[in-house]
Amino acid sequence: MLLICGTIPRDNSSIITGKAEFQGDRLLVENTEIPCTQGTAALISAACMTAQFLNNSPPQVVLAGDTGKGTGSNLLYNYLINNLPGLNPDVLLMHYILPIMGQMKKVVATAAKCGKKPVLMADASSMYAAKGAGLAPEFDVFTPDICELAFLADPDAIHPAYIQYHLFSADDSQAPDLIEAAYKQKGAAKILIAKGATDYVAEKGKIVAEINEPDIPAMEAIGGTGDTISGLTGAMIDAGFNPRNAAVNALQANRKAGACCAATPATKIRLIVEAIPKALKCIL
Repeated sequence: MLLICGTIPRDNSSIITGKAEFQGDRLLVENTEIPCTQGTAALISAACMTAQFLNNSPPQVVLAGDTGKGTGSNLLYNYLINNLPGLNPDVLLMHYILPIMGQMKKVVATAAKCGKKPVLMADASSMYAAKGAGLAPEFDVFTPDICELAFLADPDAIHPAYIQYHLFSADDSQAPDLIEAAYKQKGAAKILIAKGATDYVAEKGKIVAEINEPDIPAMEAIGGTGDTISGLTGAMIDAGFNPRNAAVNALQANRKAGACCAATPATKIRLIVEAIPKALKCIL
């Protein structure tokens, strides 16, 4: 089972849990409809389409509303701490959640009590919490963009706002050096998926793949195209792919999905999600 956890931007902070289904422009979690926009909703939608293509079970989801106050994030952390062993997921994919290091430590400790420790994945702010808490090596997959990679490579930063140099001064040409630095100072997961004009997959400190085709610059302007990579990867791992192969295939499929729908800066992320089955058919 793939368990996806994260917050969504809504005032109601209550927990939403259940099976996810993507139906065109509608993402449903049990009877709750969530707009398929960027962020956690895009990630879940991509995972749904990937699981469906691979004839695997749809992802299970635990969400909470949070508009930055932290109430929903704390509810989500506590839900995982109290329920993870009973849920016993094969893959735990964490996304947007307020980075509270102490709570993240409890989640990772609880995950170790499952019947079999799940594959641990983190993207966005859950990745910040894992790195800030010194837990990066406990995770199997991180999916940073170039600015987040600079944060992982900084030995002293506990949040991307406090890296040694300006957040936006990093560029794609620095990715190999930042990957090496992130592993050296134990700020990286076992697998790093570094997203950019050229995508890199690194495993235990070594770059094992570079993907830059098809080159669709317009995708950089579409919110959610990094989130879909995480959803693709998590669903593939849950379907039996090893993390390294899942990472490479996810990056290729994400680019191909953009090509399949002739993406422009105005393209909605749901259209790229809808193209995922066609993209996977091309690459697998």
